[in-house]
Amino acid sequence: MIAFGAETRIFDPSGLPLPDETPSSHPKVQELRELSLWSEGQVWVSPERHGAMSGVMKSQIDWIPLAVGSIRPTQGRTLAVMQVSGGSQSFNAVNQMRVLGRWMRMITIPNQSSVAKAYHEFDEAGRMKQSPYYDRVVDVMEELIKFTLLTRDASSYLTSRYSERKEDAAKLEGRAKLSSI
Repeated sequence: MIAFGAETRIFDPSGLPLPDETPSSHPKVQELRELSLWSEGQVWVSPERHGAMSGVMKSQIDWIPLAVGSIRPTQGRTLAVMQVSGGSQSFNAVNQMRVLGRWMRMITIPNQSSVAKAYHEFDEAGRMKQSPYYDRVVDVMEELIKFTLLTRDASSYLTSRYSERKEDAAKLEGRAKLSSI
């Protein structure tokens, strides 16, 4: 991502408690939420386990709230989804993450990546080897950057909903009535 001019930060889920196991004031939960608020675009990557995204990935997503007061921490942010598999190529995890990204009002890019037999695709240092899978990952990152730049100034317009504007207007009207009493 640096090659595309983007600043990147990575969340390490080690130590992240299960959702609802501890208060949201837990340091790992706060770190995750701060990174979500900081980001313009996100990349969700999960191994496929038993035909689904991993429980660790789902826990991370579950700790990101749909709303904090009037702020929607993920609304309008761009999202790329990728998965790695130990066996043959599948798209189960990316499809599940794509559904969750839409649920969280993210602009989920069309491109995605699924790396089959991932144990063949990385060297001893953990770097991905040159291959068509590598090229696809770069394609996905490039598309994420492009969509982020294209939607940067338009995301609030693109994600504005009539029902939310109506609700906000009702709240303002209610406050105005209270202040006049």
